[in-house]
Amino acid sequence: MTEEDGNDMAVVETPVAKSVQQELAEALGGNRKKYSRFVLAALGSIPWVGGFLAASSAIDAENDQEKVNNLTRLWLEEHQAKVEELGETFIEILSRIDGFGAEVQERIESPQYLSLVRQGFREWDQSETQEKRDLIRRLLTNAGATVLCPDDLVRLFLDWINMYHEAHFLVIKEIYQNPGITRGGIWDRIHGERPREDSAEADLFKLLIRDLSMGSVIRQHRPTNAHGQYIKQPGKKRGTSSGGVMKSAFDDTEPYELTELGAQFVHYTMEDVVQRVDGQG
Repeated sequence: MTEEDGNDMAVVETPVAKSVQQELAEALGGNRKKYSRFVLAALGSIPWVGGFLAASSAIDAENDQEKVNNLTRLWLEEHQAKVEELGETFIEILSRIDGFGAEVQERIESPQYLSLVRQGFREWDQSETQEKRDLIRRLLTNAGATVLCPDDLVRLFLDWINMYHEAHFLVIKEIYQNPGITRGGIWDRIHGERPREDSAEADLFKLLIRDLSMGSVIRQHRPTNAHGQYIKQPGKKRGTSSGGVMKSAFDDTEPYELTELGAQFVHYTMEDVVQRVDGQG
């Protein structure tokens, strides 16, 4: 047994783990042990759960059951909203995965997937917005229901969710929904009226585009040949327009698209379960 497995086994006897697993069993109409490894991996990765478990174990070592029960009650009262949201997230993920039947059981109990669960719920707990938590939930759901997305790619997408801001995701969504849209078109759809070129708003927008371009999430559209090779374009003088001024932050000429990585990110984080583990739609 690995040290990580040992930590999971320590979690299984705690009231929090039992409570969450019981809710899962009731919601999914199955044996709670079916998803024990998932629940334990997730709970063991969240710092405030680990702190509670350590305190509970310390008091339990003193054989003072009344103190353990009181600590459990007080902690649950203080963290009730967090516990409920965590349980709801477990149920949303596992209820979708459960729909694929026994064929996914091996996947969701594999060390590789449980490692993703641990990383994912660490990021989930640290996310400040519901949007990011939803992205992580969908990604973990899809990672459990399909083997078509390599685990290293899932880790990269978790890093992107942590690194990028909701403003980045708005840009990604606009390009996904409108392939070939220009920077000006993106701004118009999100914000409407265009600000001055020397404004903070324009600087921020250029930063968002630059971040996503350098991160290989989006790119300017480039034609390819039949072999997928990019066709070299005639050289153009960069940085100025025909009017003698710098190119606008809200340029209306150059189209943008998602990279293949960017398209997969959207596919696995912004859509529901994509394909079955066996590759059948």
